[in-house]
Amino acid sequence: MEGVRFHPSVEAFERLVRSDGSRLLEEVASKLARCYSLYRSDSKYARVFRVQATVLKAIREYLDARGFVELLPPILGPATDPGIRGAGRVSVEFYGAKYKLMSSAILYKQMMADVLGRIYFVSPNVRLEKPEAALTGRHLAEFFQVDVEIRGASYHDAMRVAEGLLSYVVGRVLEENWRDLEALGRHLEPARPPFPRLTYEQALERLKAMGFEVRPGEEIPWDQEVVLSASFGKPFFVTDYPKTARGFYDREDPERSGVLRDFDLVYPEGFGEAASGAEREHEYEKVLRRLKEGGEDPSEYAWYLEMLKEGVSPSAGFGIGVERLTRYVCGLPAIWEARPYPKVPGITPTP
Repeated sequence: MEGVRFHPSVEAFERLVRSDGSRLLEEVASKLARCYSLYRSDSKYARVFRVQATVLKAIREYLDARGFVELLPPILGPATDPGIRGAGRVSVEFYGAKYKLMSSAILYKQMMADVLGRIYFVSPNVRLEKPEAALTGRHLAEFFQVDVEIRGASYHDAMRVAEGLLSYVVGRVLEENWRDLEALGRHLEPARPPFPRLTYEQALERLKAMGFEVRPGEEIPWDQEVVLSASFGKPFFVTDYPKTARGFYDREDPERSGVLRDFDLVYPEGFGEAASGAEREHEYEKVLRRLKEGGEDPSEYAWYLEMLKEGVSPSAGFGIGVERLTRYVCGLPAIWEARPYPKVPGITPTP
């Protein structure tokens, strides 16, 4: 396809998926059943995990130097992000109450940003993605995400932090782990801001020119996201998604009905989505209406709605997946190579 350039490892993975996705997942399940043995026998993984340690260190360096405060993330609670694309949540009995493992700490960020101004979590998340999500090479059922929130910020402010963060992380990895990257065969380019920006509508037009059709108002399908990603030579943003494609916590633009003040940061070379962020809907009545529009039970979000009733400052933020970032900087074919003991959708792990 003209103008589309996949990283070789992504291209090889996509080819395996097209030829026999079921067999690929059987092989992955077999490997992961004894992943501790795999890590000992293949030096590739030691290199990947060293790079990941640099990634986490660099994230903290960048945010700490800019006045962000790291907080301990919630692990379970009465409510969590309802998710999109059919991902399920894990419920547990907690002293007589029904709690959920965090699928995202997004609902917990607003108040803490109100208190401290600029905050972040390094958050564990559990999402029961549909089994077919494994064939994207970009989804795990258990993953870590860096959740950032900024009081009084716009989504443009959040985008500047996100691109600065990614640029800094890539730079630190190039400085500290160039030998590891060389051994992994990864020719990583510096990620210099500003990154290109296109709206959701422009993204759909770009996909249409490549022969794809996306129904307006919906998320960009995974297979098209990877092609859109491969049509860029550096990270880029997609902004202004429709309200019907995103969660109730993303703020609707008061001057553009049905359009959200939000964004995705996307890696080039076919590696797909890096981060997702937005301004937060913070007015009680608007959030309540959005919950009902999305078919959610407001009683499940009682504590959150009560917080909004008492008042919370406007804010904006984003979450960036640690394993996806590791996959990108290392040039890995699939995300399950980017963490020890990965939990892959649809595959029951042994360790």
